[in-house]
Amino acid sequence: MASGVTVNDEVIKVFNDMKVRKSSTPEEIKKRKKAVLFCLSGDKRQIIVEEAKQILVGDIGDTVEDPYTSFVKLLPLNDCRYALYDATYETKESKKEDLVFIFWAPESAPLKSKMIYASSKDAIKKKFTGIKHEWQVNGLDDIKDRSTLGEKLGGNVVVSLEGKPL
Repeated sequence: MASGVTVNDEVIKVFNDMKVRKSSTPEEIKKRKKAVLFCLSGDKRQIIVEEAKQILVGDIGDTVEDPYTSFVKLLPLNDCRYALYDATYETKESKKEDLVFIFWAPESAPLKSKMIYASSKDAIKKKFTGIKHEWQVNGLDDIKDRSTLGEKLGGNVVVSLEGKPL
């Protein structure tokens, strides 16, 4: 069931910027988003980029030690969100980078919030063309262990995520 919620243009711009990994200057690379959260606007009519809920590539090693753990900490414990996470991982054969679309719907979120986020998910997913990995997460237990994301990305062939062994 569609909710009639629309996707703000800024959300699409953020997605396109994260998806296209063009060769950039070191300064541009530092500004690239590693992770970003999206939420519903106050009137619940639009999906928007959540203010100040992002991790930039340039933050890693500076203010952010472990991007995955920092990303998990951005998620609100009592409400739903959509997120994009640019995962860097290694398999036994090669290094890879993939965008992961995450639908965060914790058990503790209000029922109304879960319903509107669930019914609006298709609106945002349709705008995110070419996403290979989608993950619905229903609580911290599902997401706090990085090996769960490793399994989503490639099963038992993934040996490390964000430079940390699984």
